[in-house]
Amino acid sequence: MKKLRYSLLFILPLLVISFLLKSCIIQNPQPEECEVKEIVVAKIYEGGVKDIVFALENGDFYYINRGLEQGLTLEDMRAEVLNKKVTLHLAKTWTGTTNHIAQLALGEQVIFTEFN
Repeated sequence: MKKLRYSLLFILPLLVISFLLKSCIIQNPQPEECEVKEIVVAKIYEGGVKDIVFALENGDFYYINRGLEQGLTLEDMRAEVLNKKVTLHLAKTWTGTTNHIAQLALGEQVIFTEFN
């Protein structure tokens, strides 16, 4: 009985932590699950693991996860959206809105999307 109690004390927290981590992972975001935000892109650079980062003048930033592995380039992004107002769809999790870009559009032109 004592072993079972210790096992539960070890396993239960692991299950809770794994549930919380899984719910923070962004999987297949949809438009209705996103916050829409307009920003003016002040800087574009590589960050993380092949992420494309879009920074604002105030230092805030948003990113396309592994954008450089998806056929996008920093040069193309700079030519298209640098110093322009873009519309972002930012993925949400149970903890709030993330900086993960699910869709990036310039006017009516969708430049990048994860939506199916």
